[in-house]
Amino acid sequence: MEIGVGLDASLGLNWDDQAQISKEAAQLGYTSIWTPESTGQDSYQLCLQRWAATREVVPEGLTTGISVSPVMHRTPIAFAMAGGTVSDITGGKFIMGLGSGGAYRPRTRQALGMPKLSALALMRDYVTVARALVNGEQVDYEGETVSLKGAKLAINPPPKTPVYLGALGPKMLTMAGELADGACLNWCSPEQIAWSRERINEGAAKAGRDPSEIKMAQYIRVCIDEDEDVARIAFAKATMGYALGSTVPTDRERQLGYRAHFERMGFEKELGELDDMRRAGASNDDVADAFPTALLKTVGYYGTPAGAASEFKRIAQGLDIAMVRVVAARPGISSVRAVMEACKPSLIG
Repeated sequence: MEIGVGLDASLGLNWDDQAQISKEAAQLGYTSIWTPESTGQDSYQLCLQRWAATREVVPEGLTTGISVSPVMHRTPIAFAMAGGTVSDITGGKFIMGLGSGGAYRPRTRQALGMPKLSALALMRDYVTVARALVNGEQVDYEGETVSLKGAKLAINPPPKTPVYLGALGPKMLTMAGELADGACLNWCSPEQIAWSRERINEGAAKAGRDPSEIKMAQYIRVCIDEDEDVARIAFAKATMGYALGSTVPTDRERQLGYRAHFERMGFEKELGELDDMRRAGASNDDVADAFPTALLKTVGYYGTPAGAASEFKRIAQGLDIAMVRVVAARPGISSVRAVMEACKPSLIG
């Protein structure tokens, strides 16, 4: 199992901090640096900056990856161009993760002027086309959301960039096994990782592929502070947007995305109680304080440095790439360093 580190915009790192932390990640023995993407800074450029910083420690640079880019923000050709360019510059030290983002939410589609569509069809089209393009193929494709005739990426030689699919539910996981080079999981317990592997293997068998060729990568959140309560609240706030969503979900929304994912892991009752608090006007601070610790400890770690590495290793069983996703307990670079030190690969083994 490879151990990477995951950094995101919530950490408030400036460009100099990004370079310094990337260099320190290489010094600590991490093998890759990962980022999610939203509508903030372009993560492809960020990956290049991080890769360049690690070359001060590792001549060829650490692998960088995006887990994941919401596909609604670019065309398949734009993804292939961006990902292929990063791959070309770094000598193949880049992994491109693509995900559906909020495509299943009507309000997200409306904000982007997109019609009603199937998130599964959308991802099938994007992964098929982007992966073919970065492998140098000429693409003639007619899908539900993408149509191309004679398209080809003009990078020579082809930047053979691994394309991972962000997947949580059974159908998307099966698709990852069928079409992608890997699956980007998120917020999974060890049992959910094993269940996900089974779905991926089913998709690989359907496509006549060797299941061992489809890698599984996952962010595992870690928040470190000597004051365990400070770490708990920060970790809960990092979890809330995923497990609960920005607003109380409709019955339909509870069957989709991250809410469905957490309910599959057995937390329907606990999340329903938090929804009741929100309906009654509870503040985010109140909801964070009431967040069930059993859920938090199932999918990640918060607390003092001493227990972090062993818990990370327990949760990561079955993964090919486990990413220490940093959750800062307090503002500033010190909290980032604390997480990276507590889970450095030599401690995990």
